[in-house]
Amino acid sequence: MTSSEILKYFASLHVEPNETVEIEIYDEDIDYKAFVDLAQIFLMKMLTPTCREGSVLLRFKKLNEESSFHKAKISSEKYGVNSEFFNIDKTKQFSFLYYYQEALKFINIKDKQNILNLGVNKGDEFKVIKDMIGDDEFKSKQFLGLDYSESAIKYAKNDMPDKNIEFLSQDINELNKSNLDRFDLIISIGTLQSSNINFNEKFMEIYQNYLEKNGAIILGFPNCRWIDSEMIYGAKAPNYSFNEMSLVLKDIHFCKKYLQQKKYRVVITGKDYLFLSARKII
Repeated sequence: MTSSEILKYFASLHVEPNETVEIEIYDEDIDYKAFVDLAQIFLMKMLTPTCREGSVLLRFKKLNEESSFHKAKISSEKYGVNSEFFNIDKTKQFSFLYYYQEALKFINIKDKQNILNLGVNKGDEFKVIKDMIGDDEFKSKQFLGLDYSESAIKYAKNDMPDKNIEFLSQDINELNKSNLDRFDLIISIGTLQSSNINFNEKFMEIYQNYLEKNGAIILGFPNCRWIDSEMIYGAKAPNYSFNEMSLVLKDIHFCKKYLQQKKYRVVITGKDYLFLSARKII
């Protein structure tokens, strides 16, 4: 079968959640990456291939689209300890971890002392910083993580009881009630794009009120969906059955242009999460 024939075959399938599809490939030089991408396009998970004499059996398991935090009702506990979202650890996904680490290097994380994370959930992004710079240097910095979910914040406090880390339950739409200081690094990944947040207005408020004069920013824009605990490339837009990036690119363009006007060097990196990293030109 040619690639076009395989694509047409998968498009014609009608499979139920957890049902397995098998295809046998008679080719010694198989591009497994291409088949992993194929699985994601059709909301499947590629299982471990089985080698046979002269062929390879490829198996694909259909994901359960109903098992997704994206379908949960909007509330303060949509991302709490009992949610689908809480069981996700995006830092175990190399396509996230690599670009997040590169963003931290770009803004020179070692020079930053006061760090704010908006939408911190259980604190995974702080752990990445700790792994990068080591315990001693990590303890020399001050961290504040805010999240709307009280249960996630409670978990984070128990999981990371370090004296230099503070976790607070706070609605990002009401930051003015928290009496926050200014920070020389602000991180927010997959939070400011929430449907109940006015993105442009909130971004400008954060920059103007909570960032130090020469501070840095890292924003993460999801270009993926989480289905059945699998990270699937491509954010789903309303009224489209396919990945549509107009809104994501619009928000990124707004931030980049705004920060460049403020004399920032801005880079856009990433794949499943697009990272906008900005540092002051001094």
